[in-house]
Amino acid sequence: ERFLDARNIRIVMGITPEYIIVAIGIAILMISGEFDLSVGSVFAVSPIITMILIADYEVHYVVSILLGLLAAAFIGFVNAIVTIKFKIPSFIATLGMLFMARSIAVVISGGFPPSVPKDLPTDWLVGRVDMLRVSIFWLIGIALICNYMLKKTNFGSWIYATGENQEAAKDLGINTFRVKTTCFMICSVLAGFAGIIQSFRIKTVITSLGQGLELQAIASAVVGGASLMGGIGSAFGALIGTFLLSIIDNILILSRIDGNWFKFAVGALIVIAVILNTLTKNSADKIRLKDDD
Repeated sequence: ERFLDARNIRIVMGITPEYIIVAIGIAILMISGEFDLSVGSVFAVSPIITMILIADYEVHYVVSILLGLLAAAFIGFVNAIVTIKFKIPSFIATLGMLFMARSIAVVISGGFPPSVPKDLPTDWLVGRVDMLRVSIFWLIGIALICNYMLKKTNFGSWIYATGENQEAAKDLGINTFRVKTTCFMICSVLAGFAGIIQSFRIKTVITSLGQGLELQAIASAVVGGASLMGGIGSAFGALIGTFLLSIIDNILILSRIDGNWFKFAVGALIVIAVILNTLTKNSADKIRLKDDD
């Protein structure tokens, strides 16, 4: 009964949207065949830039948020250029950006970022509607838009085609450079927006915000059905995967089980998800071969 308690559900629903938004961005990028390990640092950089502009330079909060997201988009663009143009694995390129972006967050803030001003209007982003935070509605909107993009638009088809077989996608006339660059930028912008939501919710910005989030987001995407090899996944899958991990974490806490077992559970789910993805793909390939015969 503690798990189904209204207060517990409110807590889970209140803190989960930010992580789901990041996982959706990661899932889109993974479908295109790439990774981004810098999302945890972008999660901190965007809100820090936003708060510095608001508190120190008195820039309007809407403009500050847009500039914070623009900084996130630029980081995603740099990741894409380094990965695609220089043919460096995205794992390595974004690992380097993870450290660089985190350093930028510390340097520009002097180690002590400004707090969220008390008079800053935040209800439109993290306010409450009964027992739910407004951020859950932003999440639903983002999930619906991303799902529509992936499933109902030509660009979504290009993302899947690029992730499944990049060379074949090029032969079909798809500009894979633009596709992957856009996916990198979408991933970073969603991470930055999620970081701004969390900063508004906790009423402060810290340079360590989002540490370790990149692996959690990848785990959520994989558990939600995204393939590590690209070409498979969905926005709703990332949503379900993140909720599943959050529920497992919550149950462990309520059961007073050592929190370190959560990492074990995440690792086990990743292995199981990858095995199931591989078996499903192999079965689909066999069926396709039989149909061709």
